[in-house]
Amino acid sequence: MKIKCLFYFLLFPLFTFAQNVHEPSETPKEWSAPYAPFRIVGNIYYVGTSDLACYLITTSKGNILINTGLSSSAEQIEKNVKTLGFNFKEIKILLTTQAHYDHMGAMAEVKKLTGAKMMVDEKDAQVMRDGGRSDYALGGKESSYTPVVTDRLLKDGDHIQLGNTNITMLHHPGHTKGSCSFVLNTRDKKRAYKVLIANMPSIVTDKKFSEIPAYPEIEKDYAYTIQSLKKQTFDIWLSSHASQFNLHEKHKPGDAYNPAAFIDRKGYDETLGELEAAYNKKIGKQ
Repeated sequence: MKIKCLFYFLLFPLFTFAQNVHEPSETPKEWSAPYAPFRIVGNIYYVGTSDLACYLITTSKGNILINTGLSSSAEQIEKNVKTLGFNFKEIKILLTTQAHYDHMGAMAEVKKLTGAKMMVDEKDAQVMRDGGRSDYALGGKESSYTPVVTDRLLKDGDHIQLGNTNITMLHHPGHTKGSCSFVLNTRDKKRAYKVLIANMPSIVTDKKFSEIPAYPEIEKDYAYTIQSLKKQTFDIWLSSHASQFNLHEKHKPGDAYNPAAFIDRKGYDETLGELEAAYNKKIGKQ
């Protein structure tokens, strides 16, 4: 009896913690609106919602999923993967561009359903462990998503290898302490492509950077990320939000396979330029 009581006592904090997950209710409708999955280029597919970008990367040894959207998106992602003709349970690796609830909401559920290994930039590991509570901008007393156990910590330049696909993680902090981008090469029957999945450094706090003691390096990190993104070379770029890379202008549901629509250096430079201007305005106020 004492052993059983001790067992329940040890689990009690976990049950309590799980019940204290509070995803913000007022989110843009396009974050949960469905969007027809499609092949972007080579072995990279879009399986996210109308605005929260989730990417399925297929390989000869199983598949990789980057981002999961809100907590309600697990079923939609699974449906999208199956619609494309792939086995949802063949997802072997989970990645995220940032540890915020709009990209991590369904991660714990997908991990449980697939048994996939979670890999994350080491600077976002703590936030992921507590479900967003310790995030410098969006944190609080309650978790905004179900905490996720990390299977591998990643550093800048680390490689994620699965089958015939090799992905390089780029540490691009600021938006979160462990925000990151991913670079990989893919090909189709016509040619090869270098693809950048960019974590665009939008500013998520109204406070002055000097007023954020939980993140003293924030100004320096944003500056580093902006300069690093400026130097990136690629054929195709994607991002964490469909709206950031104008997905809906480049692709309509039912369109034929057309990687050329996503070759858009001008759009990339313009988006990054707008974010740099916002950053400069931010530090100018200080």
